[in-house]
Amino acid sequence: MSSILSTSLQDNILTITIQREEKYNALNIQFFTEMDAILDKIYDSDEIRSVIITGSGSKAFAAGADISEFSSFDSNKARKLSRDGHNVLNRIESCPKPFIAAVNGFALGGGCELAMACHLRVASENASFGQPEVNLGLTPGYAGTQRLVQIIGKGKALELLLTADTIKADEALRLGLVNHVVPQENLLDKAREILNKINSKAPIAIENVIKCVNSYYKDGPVGFTTEVNLFAECFDTQDFKEGVAAFSEKRKANFIGK
Repeated sequence: MSSILSTSLQDNILTITIQREEKYNALNIQFFTEMDAILDKIYDSDEIRSVIITGSGSKAFAAGADISEFSSFDSNKARKLSRDGHNVLNRIESCPKPFIAAVNGFALGGGCELAMACHLRVASENASFGQPEVNLGLTPGYAGTQRLVQIIGKGKALELLLTADTIKADEALRLGLVNHVVPQENLLDKAREILNKINSKAPIAIENVIKCVNSYYKDGPVGFTTEVNLFAECFDTQDFKEGVAAFSEKRKANFIGK
């Protein structure tokens, strides 16, 4: 079985491309298996500082789940599929290294859920987003009902979830679902521009910001305590001392992630 995910590493940015263009990069079981293995490498590698995930071709980031693969599932198999998907997307959301979804076309169903699990989203002008699962008699299975509400708010999220409507890139930008909209030919360059800026910052501080923001949604009021503790821990790092010294000396900081 050939791999459906290709990777390339440049300037400490790992780019992951879904290689199922003939299927509009639909997410299947193999995708989650391969993505889980790649996440192991991302978590363990000092060379990888941040990640872009995108789809092959110009039509789709990922146009949903591969329905043909699970159309005959019973509830037990469906529960395992959903839990496995949740596990992988939660690992993306919790990763200490920032993920950007470079959305080049359709991001529907599981594709929209994958994009929302990333820390940031950059969309091409031809991108579109939606959770059309109710058209199949389903609910979203990879946390679409949770992350969409967190990102754009309950009212509009419910409208999209209940109507199965899709929205174009400009509407997604207005709602805060994406951070930037650019011409398709500039999509990866814009994602790299953002990540190069992030990669110039202190890695431990970046990791702690991600933890703090995630804790708001996972821990509620406890998230404030998480921020206090992680803020304090930064003061014991070499990067903090270097950042203060560079500020005082009016030079660029040289962060080492310690």
